[in-house]
Amino acid sequence: MTLMIAGIVLWWAAHLFKRLAPGPRARLGELGKGLVALLLLMALYLMVAGYRGAGFASVYTPLPGAGHLNNAAMLVSVFLFGVGGTKGMLYPRMRHPMLWGTVIWAVAHLTVNGDVASVVLFGGLGAWALVEIALINRAGPWLRPKAGRGLKGDAMNLVGTLVLYGAIAGVHIWLGHNPFGGTYP
Repeated sequence: MTLMIAGIVLWWAAHLFKRLAPGPRARLGELGKGLVALLLLMALYLMVAGYRGAGFASVYTPLPGAGHLNNAAMLVSVFLFGVGGTKGMLYPRMRHPMLWGTVIWAVAHLTVNGDVASVVLFGGLGAWALVEIALINRAGPWLRPKAGRGLKGDAMNLVGTLVLYGAIAGVHIWLGHNPFGGTYP
């Protein structure tokens, strides 16, 4: 659990560095981008290793069938992650689609995982995304991007979402957690 918490703290610190210390971050230039990327990779490693090594201590019991809600929410989450890249109809209409995708991802996982490690991991990352949204919004008004590719962008994002969703499900199955079971132990 200590490794996982260290990873979450490192994740927060690396992401918030730009928001809370813009001067020092800007002075680092390209080196700063590389440093942040390295810290984020370390954070991911620590979170995964810590989560996999954490013991199970129940906080609450997920509702029967919550896996179906999780799966539907995950489709939305993965789609939101692609909005900025494919620039479809939602692109000029929604601020922070990737961060909102992270919030949905976190909540979706909390619907099916009621143990302490899951609450700390998914709750910690969901809270980070909400804090990041608030800090960005506080920094200034949103300059809406110009319209992107329209429906073509959304179609590209939908195809990418389904492919990525399948890959994510495959990794979960490979790790022994079938996301299509409906109810999880």
